[in-house]
Amino acid sequence: MSRAGRAASVAEAVGETLVRLGARTVFGVVGSGNFHVTNALVAAGARFVAARHEAGAATMADAYARVSGELGVVSLHQGPGLTNAVTGIAEAAKSRTPLLVVAGETAAAAVRSNFRVDQAAIAAAVGAVPERVHSPRTALADVARACRTAVAERRTVLLGLPLDIQEAEHPDAEHPDAGHPDAGHPDAGQDPPPARGGPRIPPLPVPPPDAVARLADLLQAAARPVFIAGRGARLAGAREPLLELAARCGALPATSAVARGLFAGDPFALDVSGGFATPAAAELIAGADLVVGWGCSLNMWTTRHGALIGGDARVVQVDVDARALGAHRPVDLGLIGDAAETARAAAAELEARGHSATGYRTEEVADRLAREGRWQDVPYEEHPPGEDDGGPRIDPRTLTIALDRMLPRERTVAVDSGNFMGYPAMFLEVPDDDAFVFTQAFQSVGLGLATAIGAAVARPDRLTVAALGDGGALMSVAELETAVRLGLGLLVVVYDDEAYGAEVHHFGPGGHPLDTVTFPPADLAAIGRGFGCAAATVRRREDLDAVAAWLAGPRDRPMVVDAKVTRDRPAWWLEEAFRGH
Repeated sequence: MSRAGRAASVAEAVGETLVRLGARTVFGVVGSGNFHVTNALVAAGARFVAARHEAGAATMADAYARVSGELGVVSLHQGPGLTNAVTGIAEAAKSRTPLLVVAGETAAAAVRSNFRVDQAAIAAAVGAVPERVHSPRTALADVARACRTAVAERRTVLLGLPLDIQEAEHPDAEHPDAGHPDAGHPDAGQDPPPARGGPRIPPLPVPPPDAVARLADLLQAAARPVFIAGRGARLAGAREPLLELAARCGALPATSAVARGLFAGDPFALDVSGGFATPAAAELIAGADLVVGWGCSLNMWTTRHGALIGGDARVVQVDVDARALGAHRPVDLGLIGDAAETARAAAAELEARGHSATGYRTEEVADRLAREGRWQDVPYEEHPPGEDDGGPRIDPRTLTIALDRMLPRERTVAVDSGNFMGYPAMFLEVPDDDAFVFTQAFQSVGLGLATAIGAAVARPDRLTVAALGDGGALMSVAELETAVRLGLGLLVVVYDDEAYGAEVHHFGPGGHPLDTVTFPPADLAAIGRGFGCAAATVRRREDLDAVAAWLAGPRDRPMVVDAKVTRDRPAWWLEEAFRGH
């Protein structure tokens, strides 16, 4: 390996190897500690997307990985570059996103460096896996190990690159196997070679036959079974196997919030289980005599603190991680297995038994879901418009339903955290599970805009909607410049109640002062224009005409919609959410 007659540095060798192992798009903020490795990534063919803040870069890479199915990669400077990104890294780690965080690291001898912090401890503290390039000789094996962990185990991995090792000459000529993805790994050579040059992915686990038979027994005995598919089912591509099994045993399919869209288009699909469930879906789930969680934790959000699981219902949980079984509630049967493969095995077992049942999939249920299965079909009393110095304010449900009818079907919806978040999560339809990006595992406000940018880079063929509160929008506002610079046709909808609305509605009824969580009006449309976005302020339905004009094209820059929403009432699901605090 050489550069114009000179030996390659470790930084250059690492960049080339990362591209060969699947780093196609890299997000980041470049400083001195990651300058050379980032340039090496670009020279080897990766696309580099420069964010304006490291927290945004990490979240963009997270969202990109979720939507594209590729390894997410973020490149950071050492010390403050990493600490700035910690919130985004924590979200990715809690979401089991295959994300590689490539970060410079102070040299071992530089004990008095201003940039010196215990980066491995920081990564471990938020659930990421700390790895390091230990020496020039082991560099490529270290990189391959980090990539393999990220992809095969679906983990967020911090790969530290000490500055003195980055600058050293890479001795590739002495180690002809150093570039192999499993070089230096204890079980290298025991399995088939990795697909497309990437890290090996282990075989998918399937429960043993007796466990599958026990699941089939419960499915066969159930009169009203419900499936709740979560992140694991989405990652397993389990839509078709689960729908086939549901049709055979008469089950109604639902999803956790993060897997929303997995069963889009199925006439018996209940959409989301939990706080965002429609009244019809909540009633049908609560009436089930068997609930099967497929790659789903069945946590308090998905079950409304257990209220959606009837007292006499049997509960089954299928997950690749044994530690997930029964972690949030007792289960009658726990199976270690891939959601798709386990569903296929259960369907085969029921077919061998000759079992087929209508179960919950009756004409009455189908008719009810056709009438009441979407939030748009649920009648509501519109909030009084109210007045402020600028004029009336729009009901967030009215706003979101109107937007849903305007937007093209092929869309991606990215939702930030806050009092507003239920409205886009409930009222904006999505065509499939790739179209709903819900960075809520850490419940941090301020990740929505970067999430939308990462998703838009991954799927430029779809219109991406960033649904934000005013608090999250202002936390992340610098990334509007990133969206403009990239020429993204991004629709940024800000549900602007001039407050941290969740705190207002949680603490306000107790008579607590709210000065710390309320703010004077801000002209967010003007701020958007200042960054180069199209923009509009929306107080009435007719104000959405400006959005319709932007949607008509060419959509060569983002549009910011400053929606002045009514603010005298909390989102109905907020009380339920705060019970988890």
